[in-house]
Amino acid sequence: MLKAIKVILAAAALAVLAAGESAAADLVRIGAGGNTGNLIMFIGVDKGIFTKHGINASLFVRNTGPELSKSLQAGEIDFAPAAMSNLPVALERGMDVRAFVNILGSPYSKMNDDATVGIAARPGSAINSVADLKGKRIGVTFGTTADAYLLVLLKQNGIEPSALQRINVLPANIVSLFDTGGIEAMVAWEHFLTAMVDKVKGSKVIVRGGGHVCFCATMHGPPSRVYGNKELVQRFVDAVSESAHFVRDPKNRDEVAAIGVRYIRGMSPDLIKRTLPHFIYDPRIGQNTFRSFEQTVRLLISQKKMKTAYDPKRYYDTSFIDSTVKRHPEWFKDLPPGS
Repeated sequence: MLKAIKVILAAAALAVLAAGESAAADLVRIGAGGNTGNLIMFIGVDKGIFTKHGINASLFVRNTGPELSKSLQAGEIDFAPAAMSNLPVALERGMDVRAFVNILGSPYSKMNDDATVGIAARPGSAINSVADLKGKRIGVTFGTTADAYLLVLLKQNGIEPSALQRINVLPANIVSLFDTGGIEAMVAWEHFLTAMVDKVKGSKVIVRGGGHVCFCATMHGPPSRVYGNKELVQRFVDAVSESAHFVRDPKNRDEVAAIGVRYIRGMSPDLIKRTLPHFIYDPRIGQNTFRSFEQTVRLLISQKKMKTAYDPKRYYDTSFIDSTVKRHPEWFKDLPPGS
């Protein structure tokens, strides 16, 4: 009897301790886009990985990058993701943030990673190559990596942007506009690219990827938040890295898909599983990331969106992810080395 009482008391003590740990978890308000590129955030919350690292993660899902930036600047969220393709413009204009972990793409190992981006053409459009876009109505979300991808391809093919009709399309309307025929081709990223071809019989992807731009994103925040509690941010980076490792593991694909559909509108588990191989979730930041950033800045300057070069070291802080890699090499062993 006495032994049983001791066991019960011990169990109760552990329960109280666990409750205390849960209550003591640090609240972090995380911005995320409602797309596959933010899967590691959804997995981290749903699988309790953030909780494991002492973080009470609260997700704030937004449709676009500008919406996330507004929420960050308004103090509604602590950290937000940002695409490399357009962020340098905001930095030059005075946006004061520091990036501390990569959440999408693999600029650490290769400068350009754009297998998630492509151009789909509707049936009857007579569009079979980039050269055929001239004089056509082309849908694209202005200011996104997809837009940068289109502009690079046009330049490579000697086509001025004014030679075609670029139509600004909100992400939520990409598939529906392609379906109704409001445009003849659409430049988009996954999952939208595959969803469009699935939806419209006879449509096709005329080009995908090719190493032209970096479809990459980092998590960043105001310096006061990033450096105000460095131990907390380190735990956050650890959680992101463990979540990314879980998403990359092929044996977890069914579970990742099942979780993803609860956060991403218009998705099915099958669509997530079919498009997931196009994504890379590499949290690392390094010298190659800097080179990729500098290349993006040069592109933005050539497009007259920026005026001067911007030092990537003013934006990226590698110390947090470097610490994670050193302490948990098992979360990165499946990734290629840096270049």
